[in-house]
Amino acid sequence: MNKLEELMFDNAYVSELPSDPEPENFTRQVTGACYSRVKPTPVSDPQTLACAKEVAELLGISEQACKSPHFAEVFAGNRLLPGMDPYASCYGGHQFGHWAGQLGDGRAINIGEVINHQGERWMLQLKGAGLTPYSRNADGLAVLRSSLREFLCSEAMFHLGVPTTRALSLVTTGEMVKRDILYNGNAAFEPGAVLCRIAPSFTRFGNFQLFAARGEIAVLKQLLDYTIRTDFPHLGEPSPAVYITWFKEVCISTAELMAHWMRVGFVHGVMNTDNMSVLGLTIDYGPYGWLEGYDPGWTPNITDAEMKRYRFGNQPQIAGWNLARLADALVPLVESVEPLQEAIKVYAATYEKRWRSMIGAKLGFSETLPDDAILIQELLAILPLVETDMTIFYRKLAGIETDSDTTRLSDDLLIAPLLDAYYDLGSLNAAYRNRLASWLRSYINRTQQQGISDTERRARMNAVNPKYVLRNYLAQQAIDKTEAGDSSMIDELLELLRRPYDEQPENEHFAAKRPEWARHRAGCSMLSCSS
Repeated sequence: MNKLEELMFDNAYVSELPSDPEPENFTRQVTGACYSRVKPTPVSDPQTLACAKEVAELLGISEQACKSPHFAEVFAGNRLLPGMDPYASCYGGHQFGHWAGQLGDGRAINIGEVINHQGERWMLQLKGAGLTPYSRNADGLAVLRSSLREFLCSEAMFHLGVPTTRALSLVTTGEMVKRDILYNGNAAFEPGAVLCRIAPSFTRFGNFQLFAARGEIAVLKQLLDYTIRTDFPHLGEPSPAVYITWFKEVCISTAELMAHWMRVGFVHGVMNTDNMSVLGLTIDYGPYGWLEGYDPGWTPNITDAEMKRYRFGNQPQIAGWNLARLADALVPLVESVEPLQEAIKVYAATYEKRWRSMIGAKLGFSETLPDDAILIQELLAILPLVETDMTIFYRKLAGIETDSDTTRLSDDLLIAPLLDAYYDLGSLNAAYRNRLASWLRSYINRTQQQGISDTERRARMNAVNPKYVLRNYLAQQAIDKTEAGDSSMIDELLELLRRPYDEQPENEHFAAKRPEWARHRAGCSMLSCSS
């Protein structure tokens, strides 16, 4: 497709759901409507910084089209293509456990639903495209720093096999945006940018919550019926029974998503109910981070530094809590609490099953047996005792020899293959070394019982334990270079992260532990919700 004008738009959301009747764009409470029509704010000098070729191909956009000035104009929000009908969604949500009322797309504008050549529906959304009726006290803009992080992480997660929204393009605006990155009174101007992200739908738990909270039950029903017919057509025509089945599906896909996050060491950082997708996708990459030193209590979000509600180890529990809030919103339509409670039990059971399967796969087990629980719990108790790089540890664990009687080796020789995973070898005292070596002997005995070769075990482990993730310091290095005028690292990382499970010897330096300079630097250790 050499002309963007050839994209086919459907825009069922705006044609089938109630609209805000107010045509003017000013901050307000919007009632009785699922969205408000609003146009992106034009920018002075849009330049395409990066485009994900796979996402462009998914939409039917050619590489030639991606490189055109017209592409930059469209995906910065300066021009609308024929068939585009832009709007911002109305939704609410619980933020850090407290009901926040109306929130909505404060800096995101959906510009249209594309139907690709395969008949798939993809919503195009511009993040950072200007004010909407839901911007509250903000400016509706985004900066290059956060936009680059979301662009890279969206695609990194996809290639890791984690359900996620995708990123099409990253376009700079030629304008500066003022942000206080750490909320400490030191605001500064940063380069502005617009990210185009895509998903079959951006519908969130909070979309349903707001209408239930306001008693707008007719709108709530319209939205749920539309969601089922559009995104879950296999469930059949909407009815109270189908609503329950739908909610169970949301519970199951959310459980599977949480197991993926825990598998790769991803920490979302702000799991408010308005940041939870009903499609079970990772959505809204704000103050996210990757576990480097394994610490179940770590959160990348400076706003959550004390309460640590959204810490790594608490993510599955928070997802369950969020599902319970979605269930609350569905009660007026289901008219019974019990089936919704049963569905939440399905979430817990599904997560437990997926987690056991996931951790067993990370350890190279062909199946996880009941007796493995002790071995697994001991490992999870050992990992946080000293600063241990989670990603490196599991890749190195895959490389140990189990075919021969390695259990007879000394403690030091037994743990030697794992030493690259530790940040401070001096912290590995005799008691720790002894405990780790004892675990390794038990692990080797367990793997030998499977009757498979080390080659097969390594292949299994390396298929689920990534070699490369978007480490926090790598994203920050890409930001620093790009802000200095060199955007080459964006494409370099994008190419690296397309094959996260491969060895890629030429890129070994990208698999290194976090350097000491990044330990406490903003963007590498802690972030805020500020864009």
